[in-house]
Amino acid sequence: MPTIAALRANFPDARVTLVVSNECADLLPALSSVDRVLMARRNLSDATLFLTVARERFDYCIDFIRNDRSAFLTFLSGARKRVVSYRVRDQSKTRARFYNEFVDNSMRDMHTIDYNLALLEPLGVRNASQALRLELPDAARENADRLRRNLKIDNRFIIFHPGSARTEKFWDPARWAQVIDHAGRNDDVDLVLTSGPSPLEQTHVAEIKKKIRQKIIDLSGKTDLLTLAALIAQARLLVTVDSAPMHLAAAIQAPQVVLFGPTNPFHWRPRENPALILQGESRTPLTEFSPTQARFPMSQISTEAVISAMDSLLSSPATLTS
Repeated sequence: MPTIAALRANFPDARVTLVVSNECADLLPALSSVDRVLMARRNLSDATLFLTVARERFDYCIDFIRNDRSAFLTFLSGARKRVVSYRVRDQSKTRARFYNEFVDNSMRDMHTIDYNLALLEPLGVRNASQALRLELPDAARENADRLRRNLKIDNRFIIFHPGSARTEKFWDPARWAQVIDHAGRNDDVDLVLTSGPSPLEQTHVAEIKKKIRQKIIDLSGKTDLLTLAALIAQARLLVTVDSAPMHLAAAIQAPQVVLFGPTNPFHWRPRENPALILQGESRTPLTEFSPTQARFPMSQISTEAVISAMDSLLSSPATLTS
C-alpha cells in the first residue's frame, strides 16, 4: 500500500494496473488508488491474463514477486522500464533477461515495505512515506457492525487470532486458553476468536476452545479480510501470531501483541502502531531487530510474556476507547 500511494502521489494522472493472486481478492475494495486489477489464479484461466497484459504497452512494470510467472508477465508488458531487484540475476540468468532495470536492494537486509519502495527508484520515486494505511470501505464497517449486533458484542472487546497458513506458527492451545481466560477475568471486556477457514486452522481453534473456561464468541472462518479489519479497528486489542491480521492492524493503527517464531520480525513487524513483538524466551517485548536475527520455535514464548504484554497495552490510555 505505501508503494501504490507513492506511485499515485508521483504520477497522479497515470493508469495504475495491479496484478494480484486470487488470495488477495478480499482486499481489492480497499485499493481505491488502483485503476485496474488483474487476477492471477494459477490455472488455465491465466491465459486471459497473459493476453490482456500483452495487448497493452505499459510505460513501467515493477516486479515485486520475482518468480517465473511474474517474470513472464513483466516480459509480456512490453514496458520500456521493467524493474526488479538485482537478486534475480543470482537466481536465474534466463529470467533476468526479461528485465532492464535492476535495483540494488535485498529483501534479506530490509523491511519488506522498504524493499518494495526501493523498487520505485528507477521511476524517480525516492523518500516516499513508509506509512501503511488501509482504506476500509463502508461495506466492511457495516458488516462488522452487523456481526456485533447479531452476536451481542456490546462491550469493548479483544480479538484473539491464533491461526496461520503455516502450522509452525501455531502456539500451544493450552497457552492460548490461559491467555484468553486471563483476559476474560475483566467482566467489561468481550472475547472474540478469529481465524481463517482452512481445516488446519479450524482444528487448531477447536483444540483451543476445548480448553477455554471463559465465554468466547467464535468468528473463526466467518469473516472476510476487510470485515475482520473493521472489527480489529473497533477492538480494544488484537493478540495474534505473525499472520494477515497483524498487517491489517498495522494498516489501521490498532494496538496488538504479536507472537513471532519461525519468521524474522525485522522484515515483517509493524513499525507504526502500538505493537508489542514477542519472540523466543524473552519475557519482554523486543526493541531491537536485525536482518540476521535467529528464528525460534513458538514453544519458547511463555504464557507470562503474552499476558504481561497484553496487560501493558490494555492499561495504556491509547487502548481505553473503542
